Amino acid sequence: MSRVTVSIDPHVHSDDSYDGHEPVELILEHAAEIGLDAVVITDHDVIGESKRAADIAAEYGLIGIPGVEVSTAHGHLLAIGVERMPPRREPYDETVAWIRDHGGVAIVPHPFQRSRHGVRERNIPLPNAHEDAGDAVAEVDAIEVFNAWLFTGYRNRRSRRFAAKHGYPGIAASDAHHLEYVGRAYTEVEIEGRESVEAVTADDVLDAIRNGTTRVDGRRAPIRMAAKHYVGAAGRKSGYYARTGTVKSVSAARRGVTEALSTLSVAVSQGTHRAARVLSWVT
Repeated sequence: MSRVTVSIDPHVHSDDSYDGHEPVELILEHAAEIGLDAVVITDHDVIGESKRAADIAAEYGLIGIPGVEVSTAHGHLLAIGVERMPPRREPYDETVAWIRDHGGVAIVPHPFQRSRHGVRERNIPLPNAHEDAGDAVAEVDAIEVFNAWLFTGYRNRRSRRFAAKHGYPGIAASDAHHLEYVGRAYTEVEIEGRESVEAVTADDVLDAIRNGTTRVDGRRAPIRMAAKHYVGAAGRKSGYYARTGTVKSVSAARRGVTEALSTLSVAVSQGTHRAARVLSWVT
């Protein structure tokens, strides 16, 4: 049977999110340039720009998949592949059930990190959670086992152990809020029955995640690679604002260049090991 592998960053924030900074067009352009096949915009508790990004993704040669990072009563939850906003502030297990009922996949982002609204382990629905009562439980579909924004490795390692213990697929994501971090961690998804990436649909990706045919890529980046990533993002940002004539083009371009130069300076002054940690923002 034919098969193809697609690279996806399933957790990215746009300027529609209260803590995001970039328009979806620029994120899509950057994702295509760095070799991703899909990027899911998962803004906090809003889905409008994510749906628009999914609609225009094909213009950038990308697979369009909508999503959102919803605030539940017990922490954040990624809803990938849904067309509507899930109810907010509801119990975690009920939100998982809603996502699955609406054709999406429910992914636990940055588990156990309470400072970033990560869910506690006891609130993640498990298959045996209500075994004695005989109630069916809607399980999550995957665990984010590598989040590029975590500064220490402890919770990423704990997430990996949790996913392995309960047999959940592992997902890696950048959780990017700035352009230069998009794709710094990503997930490779193996799709069966397709001859090329161009033939892959959003439903194919969702089914593959459910089936667990995923591989995570979130290693420390060599200094040259990380620096190139930053500088490339700064250049694309400057070019985008120059083309669109956006009012904030000058300040945005300057900020992008300043961030890139600052990062390079850190790389030179702090040595290979520490620079790799600062540049990659991964653990």
